[in-house]
Amino acid sequence: MIPRRNLIRAVKKAIGQPRYAMKAFGQRAKSFLNYHLKDGFSSYPETISLFLTYRCNLRCSMCGQWGIAGSSRELPPETLKSELTVDQLKSIIDEVKFYGPNITLFGGEPLLYRDWAALVGYIKGAGLRCNIITNAMMLEKYAEDVVSLGVDEIIFSLDGPREIHDTIRGAEGIFDRATTGLKAVNAWKEKKNCRTPLINISSTIFETNYLYLDKIVDVAEDLLASAITFHHLIFLNHQTYAHHNEIFTRQFNVTCLDWRGFVRETLPDIDVEQLLNSINNLKKRTRRTLIHFYPNLTDAEIRQYYADFNFKPTSYKHRCISPWMVAYIFPDGTVRPCQSLNYVAGNVKENSFRNIWNNQKYLRFRSVTKKNKLYPVCYRCTELYRF
Repeated sequence: MIPRRNLIRAVKKAIGQPRYAMKAFGQRAKSFLNYHLKDGFSSYPETISLFLTYRCNLRCSMCGQWGIAGSSRELPPETLKSELTVDQLKSIIDEVKFYGPNITLFGGEPLLYRDWAALVGYIKGAGLRCNIITNAMMLEKYAEDVVSLGVDEIIFSLDGPREIHDTIRGAEGIFDRATTGLKAVNAWKEKKNCRTPLINISSTIFETNYLYLDKIVDVAEDLLASAITFHHLIFLNHQTYAHHNEIFTRQFNVTCLDWRGFVRETLPDIDVEQLLNSINNLKKRTRRTLIHFYPNLTDAEIRQYYADFNFKPTSYKHRCISPWMVAYIFPDGTVRPCQSLNYVAGNVKENSFRNIWNNQKYLRFRSVTKKNKLYPVCYRCTELYRF
């Protein structure tokens, strides 16, 4: 339910957000029991991620959606344009508000969705927790709205200090624009005497930024971030991708196009010993901003992670229970039990979310996944290490 390697991180998060932690723990406990005792059935999810749009205003080099080989680049124009109406999204909130899930707004870039503010207002009016995952390019414009509407948490993707961030994001001035937006949020929080939204930083360890992790933490502290989480780079080779699709197509008649954005020919050009030195130094330092590494691998695991395409963890269990815990609803209305495996269990344009959550397609996916434990791409997926 909470991997032992994640306990310290979970406790620190719970201290900062006790009400959310207690509710999430109860929801996880029910889903965890369902995983072990039921054949594919699950209680309603702890978190529902609403992908408001496929559109994004950046082209970050390592992104699985819009990066160099990102899967969204291959989507047909009609799919890229598809978005649920705000009334359709409100209907989903009406369906699930009785049990109080966490709602995460994602994309693409969610602030490009025209009615994002109306949706957030409706989510908060229903008494639900709401997070926004954003590149912060539009935050200066919407800073007052984000605070006034009661957004609980902003998760901002930061790739490095100014020059590094702009290089990875693809243009000059992106760092300054994003940090100006986050500082505007902090100013409105102070003006309105609000504690929220909490600002949490997400940073992917990459070939061009791994020598600057301490500088990234300095930026996070300057932005008054509650926490920063460094994510290990997601990557796989063509052989793993092909092997995965062979298995997944045989099981579900689905090709996992989303993982294509993470395929690369060679291992990352990262000096792992230097990376480990940076990680261990940061872990020793006492800072106002909490520092996490995710997954929280051992030194030996990190060495293997970056040196072997066939990496398998030794400190985490080889099974995934995310399909019992989280639901993903995409801009075209499709509902997936896994964000990146392209398996569709239904569409909220045709059926209610509550009917989809434990329909035959969902039950079969969970049942088969529990039997298989993992698929070849799963060892690189962050969801494996979450629960």
